[in-house]
Amino acid sequence: MQPTDPSLAPFSCRYSPQLPELLMKLDCSIALTTYQAGKLVLISPADENRFTMLPRSFNKPMGFEVSGNRMILATRDEVLVFENSEDLAVHYPNKPNTYDSLWLPRITFHTGQVDIHDIAIGKDVIWAVNTSFSCLCQVNGSYNFIPVWKPPFITELVSEDRCHLNGLVMMDGMPKYVTMLGNTNTFQGWRNNITQGGILMDVTTNEIILENLPMPHSPTMYKGELYLLLSATGEIVKVNIPGKSYEVIRRLDGFCRGMDIFGDYMFVGMSKLRKNSSTFAKLSFAEKANSSGIKIIHLPTGAFVGELTYETTVDEIYGLKILAGTTRPNVLNTINPIHKYALAIPGDTFWANPDTNETK
Repeated sequence: MQPTDPSLAPFSCRYSPQLPELLMKLDCSIALTTYQAGKLVLISPADENRFTMLPRSFNKPMGFEVSGNRMILATRDEVLVFENSEDLAVHYPNKPNTYDSLWLPRITFHTGQVDIHDIAIGKDVIWAVNTSFSCLCQVNGSYNFIPVWKPPFITELVSEDRCHLNGLVMMDGMPKYVTMLGNTNTFQGWRNNITQGGILMDVTTNEIILENLPMPHSPTMYKGELYLLLSATGEIVKVNIPGKSYEVIRRLDGFCRGMDIFGDYMFVGMSKLRKNSSTFAKLSFAEKANSSGIKIIHLPTGAFVGELTYETTVDEIYGLKILAGTTRPNVLNTINPIHKYALAIPGDTFWANPDTNETK
């Protein structure tokens, strides 16, 4: 591992020395959300030995999705849509000729505080896990949200977080599988069996595929196989859908949440356990889960490749995605006004000069 930075600057981290080289080999970067720190963080290889960490502030960023040049991000009460422009990246005024991609905010949907967890880009529509109302919904701007599906045991559409719906898998542009922390129908009823009451359900058939799961999160489909993180046991599992069973791929001895798979490598987010939590204190790895970061596994062999561990700032991670084809990405939020000077039209781009209003 790299030595600890004695200055402990924000987002200081230690990492296995081969990881920057791995990202360069894979031609990708890592993006993660930490709602606790209020950041979307881009991690990219500066060279074969060092990482570059680029954090951007958002109000409680949670689930996000990347598809081609489009990114969507769920925050406390909004869903933001970004578009990537390689041309605008090259001429970014603050650091020209530095970035190979630049994600710019284009649309903001005002959802209200409905506690969106996972989110996905479907067939001409945005799908979101509306945890507060225990439903899957669409986000299109006509309403705060359009409820489309809820588990059959949920009897009312009310803001009571009755089952803690959290994870979503899409197939052919439509919702297919969801995870939740319980099959309860009362106000936050899932809390009564939080570490053993989780469910994996088929949205199209309302069939329960797995139950009695220890806090399932981050369902991910890869090469026709469905993977889950069981956060309360620190396990990565592969689901046998027809057999309604699962196989443990790896145990991580920590609270795992946030996963993506790219080039046969699985990237998994790890979070510190919340202090003074009687529930988390009972978990088998409670004494070991004192760090947050990312662990990487070679999926075909199950071998542990390495890890990145945060020493400051980041305690809890929700979402994690791999940004393919970019080793120096940038993203702009709506807090810094510089995004207003990035202009794109079909076939051309411009950066406006904030002092003269001229473009170039």
